[in-house]
Amino acid sequence: MKKCVTLWVLAVIVLACGNTNESQTSTTQLLGITEDEILVGSSLALGGHAGYLGTQTLHGAMAYINHVNRQGGIHGRKIRVIAYDDGYDPPRCVTNTQKLIVQDKVFTLFCYVGTPTTVKILPLVEEARIPVVGMFTGANALREPLNRYLINVRASYYQETGAAVKHLVEAMKLKKIAVFYQYDAYGFDGLKGTEIALRPYRLVPVATGTYIRGTLDVDGGLRKIMAAQAEAVVMIGTYEPCAKFIRLAKERHFSPVFYNVSFVGADELARLLGQIEEKIIVTQVVPPPEVSDSNKKLWGAREYVALLKQYYPSDRPNFVSLEGYINAKVLVEGLERAGRELNREKFINAIESIQKLDLGIANLLSFSPRDHQGLERVYFTHLQDGKFVWRNH
Repeated sequence: MKKCVTLWVLAVIVLACGNTNESQTSTTQLLGITEDEILVGSSLALGGHAGYLGTQTLHGAMAYINHVNRQGGIHGRKIRVIAYDDGYDPPRCVTNTQKLIVQDKVFTLFCYVGTPTTVKILPLVEEARIPVVGMFTGANALREPLNRYLINVRASYYQETGAAVKHLVEAMKLKKIAVFYQYDAYGFDGLKGTEIALRPYRLVPVATGTYIRGTLDVDGGLRKIMAAQAEAVVMIGTYEPCAKFIRLAKERHFSPVFYNVSFVGADELARLLGQIEEKIIVTQVVPPPEVSDSNKKLWGAREYVALLKQYYPSDRPNFVSLEGYINAKVLVEGLERAGRELNREKFINAIESIQKLDLGIANLLSFSPRDHQGLERVYFTHLQDGKFVWRNH
């Protein structure tokens, strides 16, 4: 009899715990949602050596969010964004994210900037089961294996470096390709993508050079690459060290093709380089922000320019803030589709339902339960007269 009573008590405890867990899960799903507000959190560089990237990403996103809020919001709710500066520093990003999840209790995370910072928050994301929408990074670690809570919008670094290597080898007939990269998760991802892209041509990098994140110590890497007589340099870095590398190379009469992935921040790179005349290519994951009125396919870029001018009149349109703007459009589309009875799982399901959505950037957006990257296209831009100009390869 005692044994039966004991088993019954245990069963009650298990059921009670189960109900508590279900209640906690249900409560978690509704965090950051009130009758009239949806709370969104972001950690990104708003100062320091990557401050341009974070600031412009946020401004682009807020230009669209402010517009949506002025139109009445989404199903009667306004979007409020809490953004913390992490200075492109992984530990600060983790601290900020803990605060956003635990203290601020945001509904979703949004517009994170950078590979080394974003990969560090993955355990927090998994534990909280909180979506992350629109990361300004093409890292493969955020794409494979598929993570239900990560919503990538942009093309990957593997796609960028793959397109660039194909152009360098097939169109430009170059074989001696070196890699200059930031010595962290971002740089390693770009290096691996380049190596993968070179394999079909039976090529490997003729040299590699590195610099430490947050420094401008590029001289050692440049000397190694110059010694290998590279014909092209794949650059996986941010605008300041990459600009210094190119300037030093020019001073030393070393003139390979310089290729950068989108994260470099093309407009800021162009500003730092001035009127330098070198062969410099940057792949982009969005089209040029300023387009002619005759280009009907790029109506979204014109919309972005108009709203940026309205809400951030001192900002010049640029590739980085256009990407932030597109991230915000994806966030809003998901919230709209999820409906008034919103929770995190419904929101992710709504994102996964998006198929061939035209955002006016000549690149249709699609997701599915098996594919959490919305855009695939890579655009080529070349430095010309102090700015990066689109060329359709």
